[in-house]
Amino acid sequence: MTAPAGRNTPGNSKSVDSKLGTTDLVARFRDAFGSAPDGIWQAPGRVNLIGEHTDYNDGFVLPFAIDRTARVAVRVRPDSTLRLLSTYGDQGMTTADTSSLDGTRAKGWTKYPLGVIWALQERGVAVPGLDLLLDSNVPLGAGLSSSHAIECAVISALNELTGAGLTAEEMVLATQRAENDFVGAPTGIMDQSASLRGAKGHAVFLDCRDQSARLVPFETEPAGLVLLVIDTKVSHSHADGGYASRRASCELGAEVLGVKALRDVGVEDLDEASGLLDEVTFRRVRHVVTENDRVLQTVELLGSAGPGAIGPLLDASHRSMRDDFEISCPELDLAVDTSRANGAIGARMTGGGFGGAAIALTPVAAEKQVRAAVEQAFSRAGFRKPDIFTVTPAAGAMRLA
Repeated sequence: MTAPAGRNTPGNSKSVDSKLGTTDLVARFRDAFGSAPDGIWQAPGRVNLIGEHTDYNDGFVLPFAIDRTARVAVRVRPDSTLRLLSTYGDQGMTTADTSSLDGTRAKGWTKYPLGVIWALQERGVAVPGLDLLLDSNVPLGAGLSSSHAIECAVISALNELTGAGLTAEEMVLATQRAENDFVGAPTGIMDQSASLRGAKGHAVFLDCRDQSARLVPFETEPAGLVLLVIDTKVSHSHADGGYASRRASCELGAEVLGVKALRDVGVEDLDEASGLLDEVTFRRVRHVVTENDRVLQTVELLGSAGPGAIGPLLDASHRSMRDDFEISCPELDLAVDTSRANGAIGARMTGGGFGGAAIALTPVAAEKQVRAAVEQAFSRAGFRKPDIFTVTPAAGAMRLA
C-alpha cells in the first residue's frame, strides 16, 4: 500500500478515510463475494514517538499503535484461489493462486496480503484459498505504516483461520519476512510490533535484538497536550534505494567497528569511531547511536516526569535525522520548524523518511495556532496542503467480528 516515491504530484499520498461500520463491511463483502465473511480482523497503523532506523540495528524503538486501522473481512474458500478487493479506489478485484505467489508480479496494496500468505507458507503453514476485502483509514505513504497495518490484520486473520497458533513474536517475524523477501522492502520489526502488541494509552518500548517489549504509559490528555500528525503529502517508499542505502551504511559501520550491530556502540565510542569511518558512514552511525540513547532517555522521562518533559529529545531526534542520516525533506523540516515556532514543545519527522509525516507534541491551547501556521507556511512555500490530525495510543490487532 505504500505509494510510489515522489513529491508534490497529485495522488502520490492519499488520505484514505473509510467510514464503513462492521455491518456495512459485511454487506460490502456479501455484494462482492456472494456470502458473509468468516470474520473481520483489524490492525492499527503506528506513530513512532522516537527511535528511527534503530530497529534493524538491533536497537531500541518507542512506537505506539494509533486510532486509525486497516480491516480485513476474510472467508476461506474450498480451493486455492485468492480473490482480493478493497473498498477504496478503482482497482478492481485481483485474483491469484496460493500455489504460485510471486512478489515481482504483485501490484499495489495486494502485495502485502499476498506477501503474508507467502511468508506463512514458507513457515510450513497451509494457507487455503481466500476471499478478502480490505477497508482502511490509515493514510497512504505518510509514514504511519499503512502497509504493516494491512499485513498485521491479514496475519491475525490467517493465524486464527488456519489454526497456525503463532505467537505475537512469530507473527512479527513472519510479516517482516513478507516485507523483506516478498515486497522487497528492507524494514525491521518495529512497525509490526507496534501494530500487534500495542495497547490503549501506552507506547511499546521494544528491544529489537531479542524482541522483548514493555508497555510505557503515554497519555497526552492528562498533561494538557495533544500529539499532532502532519502528513506532508510527500509520499515515500521503503522499497526504493534511499532506505536500502542507509541500511547498507549501518551494516558497513558495524563491520568496520567490529560489532554485531550498531546497538553495541555507545555514545562514548563515537570519538574513536570518527577516526575509523569515512565521513558519511560516521554520520549515519552517529545518528543510530545517539537515537538509541534518546529512546532510553525518553522512556525514563515518561516514567518519571511525563510527556511534557520529552520535547527536547524529539527536537534532537529530528536534527539528527535531518543532518546525520539525511532522510528529511523541505516539507518535513518546514512542518517541524513551524510547529516549534508556534507553540509545540517538541517536533520531529516520524517514519522511514524521504517524505511522510512529522509529529508535534503541542499544548492543547496552542493546537489551533500550530495547525493554522503550518498550513499557511506550506501555502507560502508552494507545497501541497498538509493533512493535520491528532492521534492517541490505541489497542493493537484484534478480531472485530
